[in-house]
Amino acid sequence: MAPSSYQPPTRGDKAGSSTYSQSAESNLSHTQTTVAKLLEGKGDAVFSVRPNDTIHSVVEILKEKRIGAVVVTDQNGALQGILSERDIVRRMADTPGQTLPQSVEALMTRDVRTCTPDDLLMDVLKTMTEGRFRHMPVLRDGKLCGMITIGDVVHFRLKELEYEALRMKQMIVG
Repeated sequence: MAPSSYQPPTRGDKAGSSTYSQSAESNLSHTQTTVAKLLEGKGDAVFSVRPNDTIHSVVEILKEKRIGAVVVTDQNGALQGILSERDIVRRMADTPGQTLPQSVEALMTRDVRTCTPDDLLMDVLKTMTEGRFRHMPVLRDGKLCGMITIGDVVHFRLKELEYEALRMKQMIVG
């Protein structure tokens, strides 16, 4: 028997209130994630070389640091270009046996696409995919403050999706 204070809900009791388990904000939160959020977890380490360094020295850095690209900066730290493994491999195909002594300046990409910490990750991912490149320097007020890769963006997004799936599971199970 129900307690005497209990009254079953009747039609119209909750007419003015409604609840939502999802909102546009929660469903679109991943599209609002910025480069700064990714860099919080990744860190701001950027490996740079000078234009007159040799390709041999760059190959050593890429191997030692287990990275796929370095930025090229002048003596003041200003961005001059970027040099990736892909750039080196292409040149090795063109000049077999003569690539390692060449200068960074001869191989680097000068027209570098960059982003800022405030850029949305989805926009950066789209730019990288359309441009068919995997590394993007991050500039804050014109100064290097990080480097992100397409792998960083995909990995970060997968972690977000795992977290969202866990939250949904917890809501369903209780």
